[in-house]
Amino acid sequence: MTPAPDSTTADAIRRGKSPWADSVHLLWSLWVFITPLLNNGYDVRWVALTLVSYPIFLWLYVRVLLAPRRNSWRYALGMAALSLVLLRWYPSGLSYFIFGCVMMRVSASRPSLGRYLLQLLAMNAVYIGVVAWIGYPLQMWLWVPVMTLIIGVIINVEHASQEKDAALALSHDEVRRLAATAERERIGRDLHDLLGHTLSLITLKLELARKLSERDPDASRRELVDAERVARSALAEVRSAVTGIRSTGLAAELASARLMLECSQVHLQYELPPGNLPEALEHGLALVLREAATNITRHAQAGRAQMRFVRETDVLQLTIADDGRGGVNTDGNGLAGMRDRVRELGGTLSIESPRGGGTRLLVRVPIKDIEAEDIENGDIESGGRHQAIEGLTQLSRLGGAGWPA
Repeated sequence: MTPAPDSTTADAIRRGKSPWADSVHLLWSLWVFITPLLNNGYDVRWVALTLVSYPIFLWLYVRVLLAPRRNSWRYALGMAALSLVLLRWYPSGLSYFIFGCVMMRVSASRPSLGRYLLQLLAMNAVYIGVVAWIGYPLQMWLWVPVMTLIIGVIINVEHASQEKDAALALSHDEVRRLAATAERERIGRDLHDLLGHTLSLITLKLELARKLSERDPDASRRELVDAERVARSALAEVRSAVTGIRSTGLAAELASARLMLECSQVHLQYELPPGNLPEALEHGLALVLREAATNITRHAQAGRAQMRFVRETDVLQLTIADDGRGGVNTDGNGLAGMRDRVRELGGTLSIESPRGGGTRLLVRVPIKDIEAEDIENGDIESGGRHQAIEGLTQLSRLGGAGWPA
């Protein structure tokens, strides 16, 4: 009962399905027990043939699902053969033949629809020859091939859709993996550039202060003060870098929101945000977008959603709308958190949510104040670096100092 690595059941387990999920199709085998009611009723021969054939059928069904795909078609063919062998005395066995035709598609690894249809035609040609030899009525010649063709095509389409969904999930996983790898490389480069350069400056400042300690104590103290300023500036830069690592850009968050919503059958239309936005504004709006996408996925029951950015002179406007059930009258944890984030940015959030008319969020945040704050912080940090670099000139004049490795 252990599934082969390339079996149908193993594929289902890898997609997160229960290994018993395909057993629900065995309900169709109840026709084995219903068919006598449509003919001459139950008799001893039917009971005996059912006791012998039905366990064999169940074993063949399980083997189709558990065996390697390169071999499982043989068990599907065995179902059809079991039916044809017993057909002269056991009309209930027609269910085995239909199962065999359908399971030929399930057992194949990557069959084309054309190849599968050729297999169905060949199996049904053999079936027609057997029923003609036995002397079955004409309607039996027709409805079984038609039934196997209809069910087979339906199963083919379902499995093709499942394979595409599995391939899409794999591509999403690959995109996430590549994005995480690229982010780790970026973080490594940023930290190397930031800490390597700054720690080199601090080391040179301290070395200069040590050499000046006996000749010029006042100059040595000034260098120590400068080293302290450089260290504080470095601390501010590290905090800023950590904030950047933890934050998510608007473009990346829009892509993530689209992935989340599309997986929930919600079609998202969005416009890319304007460029050169302040980092604090972009980080705050990214978190608002994330919470809005989560709310639409969990609560809106929507089919379509839209996210639009409009930049005015000194205001950025974000509109998030869906065509869901609406009726949002009170702020839950999600909306309350979004209001707090927008308020921290100095903006406002308004909501329109008529019952049955979808929900529309309108976020307006100022840009100039945040830009001025970012520039001011950048000037403070660059000033600290400038003072530290000035000390290198003095150190070079004293001689004997070199750049640390």
